[in-house]
Amino acid sequence: MPSRTIQELSEKIKNARIGKVEKDELVKLISSLKTELEGLSATNKEHAESIANFAEASAHEAVKKEQNPELREISIKGLTTSVEDFEALHPSLVKIVNRISVMLSNIGI
Repeated sequence: MPSRTIQELSEKIKNARIGKVEKDELVKLISSLKTELEGLSATNKEHAESIANFAEASAHEAVKKEQNPELREISIKGLTTSVEDFEALHPSLVKIVNRISVMLSNIGI
């Protein structure tokens, strides 16, 4: 998992116009995602990178001033789809990604 991608994602969230509680929770979840993906990278780097890229796309769509609902939906769908194959083997990863998706949805993203 490229740490640069996670760092950029964390920065975008920190600079987003959302509540402090939501920011803190998303940053914490992204940190947990990084830990899970680092372990996953050792066994399947391509899938880990795919998950990271969809997470980045989702966050990008989340913090844009002028959001495109279609792109938002595509990025969230891509993120969700990219981890489905890992659900049985990596339940912690799936739990974190689902929590990120739920949080983004709850704040209207």
